[in-house]
Amino acid sequence: MVWWWRVPLNVGALGIMNERDFQSLVSFLEAIPGMQSPVGHGFESDGQWWAKFSIDIEHPLAWQVVQELGHVLNYLSIDERLPTVFKPVSPPPYMNGGPKEFLSWVIECSQPDFKPGTVAKWLEGRLPRPVGDLSQWGNGDDA
Repeated sequence: MVWWWRVPLNVGALGIMNERDFQSLVSFLEAIPGMQSPVGHGFESDGQWWAKFSIDIEHPLAWQVVQELGHVLNYLSIDERLPTVFKPVSPPPYMNGGPKEFLSWVIECSQPDFKPGTVAKWLEGRLPRPVGDLSQWGNGDDA
């Protein structure tokens, strides 16, 4: 819940956003190979939202997962660009440590009416199925 001037604010006229809006996306992300729980999430008063998580970089499918998420969320096609950005985020490495412990990933959405559940559906329709079945991902080296 976002508070503004001591009054609860739920995206106002753009529609109400709450924890339930994130349930399907969080559940889907947590089923992806190498995904580490918990998946953090939140939204701004203008309706923009985000989901932040870590991927086990030592998992054999880690970089394939990054590639798949980047493809769908950043550049599905020239004609089908989603209002999302998938990118790495990190505190300063010289102050904290390396990527194994401090590299995180974030999905940001700038369009309030493009809800987290909609993103889950886009991912579910384009990532290997079922997403948690390692055999569906191949070995990551397929050309």
